[in-house]
Amino acid sequence: MKDPAYIADHIRRVLLDGGSAPHSAEVQWFFKEEVKSRGWYTAELRKVAVRFRRTLLKEHGLGYLVQVADQLFRGEVLEEKVFAVFLLEKNVSDFTEQHFRLFVQWLDRVSSWADHDALVHYLIGPMIAADEKRTGRIYTWAKSRNRWRRRAAAVSLIRAIRIPAARARAFRHMKDITGVLLNDPDDIVQKGLAWLLRETAKADPKLTVPFLISIRMRAPRLVLRTACETLPPAERKRILEKMQVPRRGRGVLAKTGPA
Repeated sequence: MKDPAYIADHIRRVLLDGGSAPHSAEVQWFFKEEVKSRGWYTAELRKVAVRFRRTLLKEHGLGYLVQVADQLFRGEVLEEKVFAVFLLEKNVSDFTEQHFRLFVQWLDRVSSWADHDALVHYLIGPMIAADEKRTGRIYTWAKSRNRWRRRAAAVSLIRAIRIPAARARAFRHMKDITGVLLNDPDDIVQKGLAWLLRETAKADPKLTVPFLISIRMRAPRLVLRTACETLPPAERKRILEKMQVPRRGRGVLAKTGPA
């Protein structure tokens, strides 16, 4: 059996050889920071990952697949990290608490909102939705110095919010996390929270609108406007018409959504 690092290096070569230099340049437009990209479109990247996943699972099993993914989720190349997530996304129900702890460690390897959101939305979030005992972790993340862990505290609840059976308890956690992150100075964190609130409003507007009204006088414009995007115009107006106006002029904030 070949070492998982060898397979990971082979995948890296596949991603390098199959990438698109022009699209790699286009990818940079989505990021404030410099991002290393091979220029793959998401759909094509997922197709290749599916082929590798089937082969590696059949020949070596889940443990080996995780080791390969662990090798890939290192460094700074965007597609390598997202590929690692795509290798594992269909096997979330098979993962153990040990796997969950490993994926949480990957948060410290994140280099952009894209690999962060792939990791949290497709691996960590579903595992939190499946086991409420894991939800306690998000309160530690919300107070972390690491911006990606703070963003994860919000984004990791989105999967649970979308599941009707888990929504009530996820809503309670959402309110608590909002209280901690609402005035976070990092826009990466604010956008993650805004995404969570928007998904909550989409899933249950009757439950969410009163909550948004309760925070509108202290919520940043970025967060509140994004949270209202899926609501009917009348509800948006009801929430936004009495937003807090900065004392030093009204100004204009460009429309911005979650990263």
